[in-house]
Amino acid sequence: MNKLIKCEYNMDTACVELCYSDGSMIAIDCLAVENEYACCLSHITELDYLIYNDPLAYADLVLTGDVEEYLRTVTQKTYLD
Repeated sequence: MNKLIKCEYNMDTACVELCYSDGSMIAIDCLAVENEYACCLSHITELDYLIYNDPLAYADLVLTGDVEEYLRTVTQKTYLD
């Protein structure tokens, strides 16, 4: 793989697609990722936010294997005093 030239969410396939300058492509099945890691509504909401607003960050989380740690960090419950 060479330089990344495009990263976007494809609604038709429910995949985040990464296209590289050498013609190679990676498609991340968002439904499969959600089924694997999202155990509650807050996890689903957080993943959906990334898919639509920052697909590159979403792809980075999936490709590096940091989805579970990310969800644990951003969805921690906080209590008001």
